[in-house]
Amino acid sequence: MNQETMNLTDNPLLAGNGFPPFDRVAPEHVVPAIRQVLDRANEQIDRLERNLVPTWDGLLLPLQRLDFPFEYSWGVVSHLMGVKNSEKLRKAHEQVLADVVQFGLRVSQSPAIYEGLLTIRDSGSWQALEEVQQRIIEQKIRTAKHAGVGLSGEARERFNAIAKELSQLHTDFSNHVLDATKAFEFIITDTGETEGWPATLRQIAAQSWNGANKGDPTATPDGGPWRITLDYPSYVPFMAHHRNRTHREQVYRAYILRASTGELDNCGLIGRILRLRKEKAKLLGYEYYAALSLDSKMAPDVAAVQHMFSELVHAARQPSRTELDELLQLAHASGQAEPLAHWDVAFWAERLREQRFEFTDEQLRPYFPLPRVIDGLFSLCNRLFGVTFEPADGQAPVWHEDVRFYRVKNGGDETIAWFYLDPYSRPEEKRGGAWMDSCLQRCRIDGKIRHPVVHLCCNGTPPMNGRPSLMSFSEVKTLFHEFGHGLQGMLTTVDFSDAAGVSGIEWDAVEVASQFMENWCYHKPTLTGMTKHLETGEALPDALFDKICTARTFRAGSMFMRQLEFGMTDMMLHTDFDPDGKTTAFDVHQQIARDMNPLPPLPESRFLCAFTHIFAGGYAAGYYSYKWAEVLSADAFAAFEEAGLEDEAAIAALGRRYRDTILACGGGRDPMKVFQDFRGRGPRTDALLRHSGLKASSLDNAPRTDNPEPI
Repeated sequence: MNQETMNLTDNPLLAGNGFPPFDRVAPEHVVPAIRQVLDRANEQIDRLERNLVPTWDGLLLPLQRLDFPFEYSWGVVSHLMGVKNSEKLRKAHEQVLADVVQFGLRVSQSPAIYEGLLTIRDSGSWQALEEVQQRIIEQKIRTAKHAGVGLSGEARERFNAIAKELSQLHTDFSNHVLDATKAFEFIITDTGETEGWPATLRQIAAQSWNGANKGDPTATPDGGPWRITLDYPSYVPFMAHHRNRTHREQVYRAYILRASTGELDNCGLIGRILRLRKEKAKLLGYEYYAALSLDSKMAPDVAAVQHMFSELVHAARQPSRTELDELLQLAHASGQAEPLAHWDVAFWAERLREQRFEFTDEQLRPYFPLPRVIDGLFSLCNRLFGVTFEPADGQAPVWHEDVRFYRVKNGGDETIAWFYLDPYSRPEEKRGGAWMDSCLQRCRIDGKIRHPVVHLCCNGTPPMNGRPSLMSFSEVKTLFHEFGHGLQGMLTTVDFSDAAGVSGIEWDAVEVASQFMENWCYHKPTLTGMTKHLETGEALPDALFDKICTARTFRAGSMFMRQLEFGMTDMMLHTDFDPDGKTTAFDVHQQIARDMNPLPPLPESRFLCAFTHIFAGGYAAGYYSYKWAEVLSADAFAAFEEAGLEDEAAIAALGRRYRDTILACGGGRDPMKVFQDFRGRGPRTDALLRHSGLKASSLDNAPRTDNPEPI
């Protein structure tokens, strides 16, 4: 047996069953494993095309089985790129990325497979298929069209070249943001400069110093030195609490200029990505990339999205101006002589919040130890959905010692799913933000159900000095948000991997389940039930809970306008914008930001260079999805409000219906029909505006029962 054969025999990426052996995967495993998986997959496609039988069992089941080795190999590599990134892993990933893209194109562009799908759709047996099966076939037909199955000759060659280049550009963009975030540090040694800092920021900044300098000299929370980074748990509280305005400006400018200079410059990548996307859409016969993107979403067209923008801007514009005026007045009254700048907003907003509601995030943290929050989250899901959770650490390999593993049970002892929780920030190797992803999809294999396994990844405040992670209220909401995604992945009842969990759900509906869960953070029994002060053991006092609820709508107009600014910029860049014209992508963002924000953006801002959602993630011409889905999620929660949040029996019954519709159906049913199955009607905007403290009077044309399209 030669060395290469031995390597393949022992390669953890070729496991193919059980839980993926994350702890044994090294960068040197990637290239040989992926190449073998691709070789075998190409052989299987050859056989399938030669002997194709245009039936569900003859075509769709073989295609489903084709995905299994990729879950254990490429899926694992992609996950590790997000949570255990390294230079060696990047190089290995880059070596095989083009081959993986090429294989995906080969399957999607296969004339035999495409004709087989059309034959099934047009055959007399079509009506005998389940709704979920019909959805899968229709989506595969559309995917093939979007992948260029109808192209030939030079057009197809060009399309494939674009697809490969875009895949690499997206990866490069993401890596540049990660590296630029890691590269910045702002060191503070003067104890006086930390006056007003919350204890958590002191601890994070001291721990960051020790991590970066190997403890030489050893930093302490009270004595420093303190290291501020652009990572969320460091940047956000620093901007809100650091009193030195010059320092805030320096850190803010570094944040908005991330990945915009030197070797990590994403400026050129942005133009190239937009240019290639536009060319790709033109090759497929679409006017612009947004039309291609929306062809697979709930929103019928760009006009519907623009209508939503217009209605919500109308509701939020004046409140956002009033909110900025309040900050101006407070800053002036507090002695700031300089005009209000962007690096002042978070600072004075925090002072106004403290003044108006008489509490700080730091006061809340001791009430939210992560273990207690997790127990409360599990208790809520048990009440609503009848499921239970138990720790299963040690039953599956993990990629970092902080990762937890859990079993999900359907009431009794019946296992229905598993999940990993990676809760803490690790800026040296883990990308920012929070996300859920499928590890292994639920599906039926040889008559047996394979239970789903999902990843839940956050960037929360890590444990420090022997104490558990003490969460900010924002981090609590983020955990609930991601768990909503996780529930959709874990409680699915679809037996086909192409439509199980979040697979096959239209992108602008995928945030419904996640945003729905955030609402429970403002439900008193839920929130107080998961709180326990680290030192006193007391639950969250009623007075603090009331203040949290009152503060829910604090600066809601500004937050609305910020999200709409991002969504409108995204949509403009993927519709009317000409990447080859004189106007740059940055000009587009500047113009929209000036219109949306009463505080004009800095001319030198390069926010787009770190906008990974649309340049490295799945939100290109789709960032509007957050607000689109928020209409549905708020209306879904309103059903529980109408039933009576204190009526446990009614809530339990409604929770089961929510589970049996929105959580269970996955991509197997049109999301608007799923919503109507749960709600009994189409969505309305009233609940979203009420929860946000905005007036609904400006949305008189919002949809009612007779109009199922949101906004």
